[in-house]
Amino acid sequence: MKPLIPCIIGPTAVGKSAAALALAKQNGWEIISADSRQVYRHLDIATAKPSLAERAIVPHHFIDIRNPDEIYSAGEFAREARAKISEILAGGQTPLVVGGSGLYIRALSEGFFEPAISNRRFQRELKLRAKQVGGAAIHAELARVDAAMAARLHPNDVHRIARALEVYYSSGKPLSEFWQNQPSQVNFEFLFIGLTMPRQQLYERIDRRVDAMKEQGLIDECRRLLEMGYTAELNALQTVGYKEVFAFLSGQMDQRQMVEQIKQHTRNYAKRQMTWFRKQSNIRWLEVRQEDSAEAVTKLIGVALGEAESKTPYNA
Repeated sequence: MKPLIPCIIGPTAVGKSAAALALAKQNGWEIISADSRQVYRHLDIATAKPSLAERAIVPHHFIDIRNPDEIYSAGEFAREARAKISEILAGGQTPLVVGGSGLYIRALSEGFFEPAISNRRFQRELKLRAKQVGGAAIHAELARVDAAMAARLHPNDVHRIARALEVYYSSGKPLSEFWQNQPSQVNFEFLFIGLTMPRQQLYERIDRRVDAMKEQGLIDECRRLLEMGYTAELNALQTVGYKEVFAFLSGQMDQRQMVEQIKQHTRNYAKRQMTWFRKQSNIRWLEVRQEDSAEAVTKLIGVALGEAESKTPYNA
């Protein structure tokens, strides 16, 4: 039987990372982060990235692997994360996937990949051209060379449009064709545990988290990013918690408005995450409460894993 890989998913601020850390520490597991923003260096506070101390306790993978001006796609994550999971299993350990990036989770579990193509100069040129002529223009360009991929993408999704064009011009082959003609079979399966929380409790937790991020130095973190030469237009920085601070720093709003917008946009993001995950039928949902400790949540997850063990041998 194939090893069963636990995968903890759910909306932002529901407590995934704390539960995963407790579970991994308890069992000697390694964490695979499925977060599309924690992959970037220097983006620590608004991404709620595990601290260096926490990462010293439990091995974490796919954190701080790219600079903010580099492209990292769901397809790349899927290919590399599957390889890392196989490596961890071969070493006699158990990987624990945790994250809220729905596209990363889908890519990892369903197996759509992209070729190992990276042309940073071309990436920069495409994004500059998109800024000059608009997303609709490069979307139309993509439609001429890869109609199937263009149909999937909104004209404003410059990041993914640029990636699709990069693949086509570098390989001569449409990205959609790579997706259609690749094996998705692996020697392990995923057990999805979804954490959910009553909406009002989750929103209260989001509000407290945003206040804490401000106190932890979110504004200074954004100032440092600008000082390092990164611009607010980068795809990695078009993220809740960063785009609002950059708007504040450029004088577009005051600090009170900035905080309120981060809270509202984070609530909106949590709602979108749940809408995405609710479409996935193979998730075992666990409702947790605001007052539940990480240890209590870990016990709930342990019960779900135990029930799965009775059906599928578990590699622990």
